[in-house]
Amino acid sequence: MTTILYARVSTSEQTLSHQRTMAEERGFQFDHVLADHGVSGVSTRLIERAEGKRLFDMLRAGDTLVVRWVDRLGRNYKDVCNVMREFMRRGVIVRTVINGMTFDGSTTDPMLCAVRDALIGFMAAMGQAQAEATKEAQRAGIAEARAKADATAYRGRKPSYTRDQLDKVRNLHGLGTSVSVIAKETSLSRQTVYRIVEDEAEAEAALARWERKAA
Repeated sequence: MTTILYARVSTSEQTLSHQRTMAEERGFQFDHVLADHGVSGVSTRLIERAEGKRLFDMLRAGDTLVVRWVDRLGRNYKDVCNVMREFMRRGVIVRTVINGMTFDGSTTDPMLCAVRDALIGFMAAMGQAQAEATKEAQRAGIAEARAKADATAYRGRKPSYTRDQLDKVRNLHGLGTSVSVIAKETSLSRQTVYRIVEDEAEAEAALARWERKAA
């Protein structure tokens, strides 16, 4: 029987090292560690990610999958529910680092099954709701940054990206494209792409200050 830690790394605050250390501090030990970097948990299904697909290929009956929280599998309600059902159908045990929760398909009592499935559904729905709220906050921040951009204010360092590059980064990231591919498609460095996707509001504000000054 094999234990696998799966991590989805979407921001600098959710590094693989952080997720692994947290799991080890809670007493988890693993045979393999798989991680997908820079992918959207909303628009990219688990099986569509490079390491997510590998995870599907590796897991067998009796294996244990460890995740920091269910939202690492995804932030799409339907996909997460389907993934959890598939893993339990295979006889895989899913354990979360946060709160030490365990989900498996061994339960036969209908009431316990109903409670388990309801909890999975709630957690999956919460993950999607949080992702949508974050995106809405980002859009609001971008709108506010545009409104407050002042041509006479200190502009800071000139952005290393153009309006077209910024829009392309947003579009590709929204489609779940990896940071490496976005960097190649936009001719920007990976560090620049990371800065943009991690704080779209500030990226917009910085560019707006220079655009308005030029006008």
